[in-house]
Amino acid sequence: MSRGTRRLLVLASGPDDLTAVELRNGAFVRLRTGDGLLEEGAFLPYDVIDAVWADDPQRDDMAQPEAVSLAGPPALAGALRGRRARGLLKSLVAPPQQQLLGFTGSAAPYWEFHGMRPSVALVVPSRGPALFKRDDTSVWARFGWPGSDHWLPVEDRRALTCMWAASRDRLSGRALAGALGYRPHFVLVTLSRPRQGHCYKTVAALLPRP
Repeated sequence: MSRGTRRLLVLASGPDDLTAVELRNGAFVRLRTGDGLLEEGAFLPYDVIDAVWADDPQRDDMAQPEAVSLAGPPALAGALRGRRARGLLKSLVAPPQQQLLGFTGSAAPYWEFHGMRPSVALVVPSRGPALFKRDDTSVWARFGWPGSDHWLPVEDRRALTCMWAASRDRLSGRALAGALGYRPHFVLVTLSRPRQGHCYKTVAALLPRP
């Protein structure tokens, strides 16, 4: 690994960015990929990649303080599972006494963000998750977290594919685990880029225990 290269553990790959954990310091990172630098879904959860930050990483998004731009496409370096991966993720799980991403509700105006709130939360749900089809052709996830109940839109490609392939409007429990091929242990929640002046909480990934 060359000097300046960051080694990362992939958690989710979406249409605008790739959410990962930097293995050197255990911090969440959101790699901007919306400029065509990386095809959505090019890497899978728990893949290990090498990436180089751009000379100007553009750390200027007040709603997404973890976001950085890249000097080029990341490269696959392997995968990480087992005890080390579980220990890393355990240290990143959001404490249940905190508000999810620092505020109540599913959205907030962009002007309320000042770079002090996280835009990534790794949640171990107290109930669920369950997936639901909506009449507007979107898919939403419902999950419990101590003291709260969350309904959020889903961006996880695998979960979306499984939901639309199902002959039912709801998947949960064993049916969801069978459709995904694993029991979801973590819910990865991220904050969207501004849409009509607001940023929205979304489910970026339903993740198995590594």
